[in-house]
Amino acid sequence: MTRTVIESKTKTAIIGFDQPFCVIGERINPTGRKILNEELERGDFSRVQSDALAQVAAGATVLDINSGAVFSNKMAEDPRYADNNFVEPTLMRELVEKVQEVTDCPLCIDSSVPGALENGLEAANGRPLLNSVTGEEERLESILPLVKKYNVPVVAISNDDTGISEDPEVRFAVAKKIVERAADFGIPAHDIVVDPLVMPIGAMATAGHQVFTLVRRLREELGVNTTCGASNISFGLPNRHGINNAFLPMAMGAGMTSAIMNPVALPVGPKKIAEKKAEVEAAGIFLPPDMDDETFVQLFGMGSTLPRPGKEMEAIRAANFLTNHDDGGAEWIRFNKAPPKAGQEDQGRGGRGGRRRRRA
Repeated sequence: MTRTVIESKTKTAIIGFDQPFCVIGERINPTGRKILNEELERGDFSRVQSDALAQVAAGATVLDINSGAVFSNKMAEDPRYADNNFVEPTLMRELVEKVQEVTDCPLCIDSSVPGALENGLEAANGRPLLNSVTGEEERLESILPLVKKYNVPVVAISNDDTGISEDPEVRFAVAKKIVERAADFGIPAHDIVVDPLVMPIGAMATAGHQVFTLVRRLREELGVNTTCGASNISFGLPNRHGINNAFLPMAMGAGMTSAIMNPVALPVGPKKIAEKKAEVEAAGIFLPPDMDDETFVQLFGMGSTLPRPGKEMEAIRAANFLTNHDDGGAEWIRFNKAPPKAGQEDQGRGGRGGRRRRRA
């Protein structure tokens, strides 16, 4: 049975056919996050640490750390900052160290820069997952020796020197090539986690069918675990969560064993709360003056003012239960148990406090 083992100093995450689905939290990534980029440029890692904690609390079992930042202000002062090979190695080490200060969740070191990958491997406790290697010759020759040197598992992305093919047969062939080349370095198939590349369903009607077929072949013919950027499937479409919620259990049913994704439902901010309150008041609805924002947003189905597990996590937990990867449904029950209200943390069932009935 194929099992990919990822470790921190004290914790182990296992990606495997007989294991619960592994959620790799994607939030520690400055790509497309202007505010996070600006904070990292100033040396402020507070958001990184809060994102790490929120993802673990939401159910991530591995945290992806991506160092692909663009430091525009520093670039204007020093042209070296225009080169990712200069920026990312130092930043990756800092990111890994800062995350490890607040959580011992196993890590996934994610960069296109070999120097950043090696710095991340050096800084990480335990046995992190390396993200990633492709079928490009230059990439194979630079990354596979790192995988062997540090004895870590690696994400293998199914594209090569010709780019990303829309033909699933080509993507399977690239994955097979990577597995075979890794074997030449003494890297076993159980340490390869293949990303077959999920195409947007809005651009390619067969994208879902393709990935399900690929995942089955990768499992049956190559015996490897699989992962993907889960949100790619819904890119550019309305109600992306609805599509993601259907895609993830279907991918799990086809044999996919992990996904790189956001496990957190982002909190409702003050602007949206103010807009909704104005709408409610305009409708002639009077609210108690002492109603707090959290009660308000829950009353009107807006979500929460606090980070919490996203709808995708609900779909994954349910699928784990249905595929017998949740012993007795314990995780499903815990996931759906409402947190106690303030002041009721120590009360018994049904919100009642007081003494327990003594047994005769």
